[in-house]
Amino acid sequence: MVQNIIIDTDPGQDDAVAILLALASPELNVLGITAVAGNVPLDLTSKNARIVCELAGRTDIPVYAGCDRPMARDLVTAEHVHGKTGLDGAELPDPTMRLQDAHAVDFLIETLRTEPPGSVTLCPLGPLTNIGTALRRAPDIADRIARIVLMGGGYFEVGNITPAAEFNIFVDPEAAQLVFRAGVPLTVLPLDCTHKALTTRARNDAFRAAGRIGEVVAGWTGFFERFDMEKYGSEGAPLHDPCVISWLLAPDLFQGREINVEIEVESPLTRGMSVADWWRVTDRAPNALFIGHVDAEGFFQMLTERLGRL
Repeated sequence: MVQNIIIDTDPGQDDAVAILLALASPELNVLGITAVAGNVPLDLTSKNARIVCELAGRTDIPVYAGCDRPMARDLVTAEHVHGKTGLDGAELPDPTMRLQDAHAVDFLIETLRTEPPGSVTLCPLGPLTNIGTALRRAPDIADRIARIVLMGGGYFEVGNITPAAEFNIFVDPEAAQLVFRAGVPLTVLPLDCTHKALTTRARNDAFRAAGRIGEVVAGWTGFFERFDMEKYGSEGAPLHDPCVISWLLAPDLFQGREINVEIEVESPLTRGMSVADWWRVTDRAPNALFIGHVDAEGFFQMLTERLGRL
């Protein structure tokens, strides 16, 4: 069965790979891509989303610009990881496809109100500002969302932008809190999972051999893995966001458990922390399927094969 999805994103090299994976997969019908400020500012994320669509030959995918700052905070970006463009590592032309006139939040609300209830899955790959804003403006849409599958948070791995917080949640914890409390079925791909999906030289070589798209992907991963390898002392870099799309396509590659997750918004020390009750030591009701493991070999095999289709 084909799944209708909306990708909410702040590309970012790993976001770009996730978009390519979705566009290469006939099991997924991408209704639109909504851009949000995150890894780089909104003018670049909305540009980068269109660059990726054109790279995949999918200029039919509508791209919408969304929120240019968090709901209640100043914007924090991550050029130190992704480079000044967000897509450093490969030379690609500026897009010729235009942005849609509508705001991303309006598109989200209208689409969820128009499509049959339970028929659209949201796939946030960046800060949750667009999704949180839509839920705050139109609470009725919560019951119409099939599921939200997002990359964010961490438990054992905890944080990558502060000692306590993962970047996507840290940038807009108020939006994340809204999403986690909305009562929508949630699947969370946290650092605990994505740090098991590491690029390696062999995996980058496999990307490069996958053709025109693979050469670009290898350039992207080769760029941003330098930062993570120095930071973590690992063999490669976590390929975070494609885990979201991979879970939709092959959930058997992943393992997790239904737990309660709360988002810290008050403490300056732990702002954006995902307080994940992995051991179920509280009486708080589960609100998320929190993924702790991925079969990395299966993940990279599927990703490489799909990229070769484009």
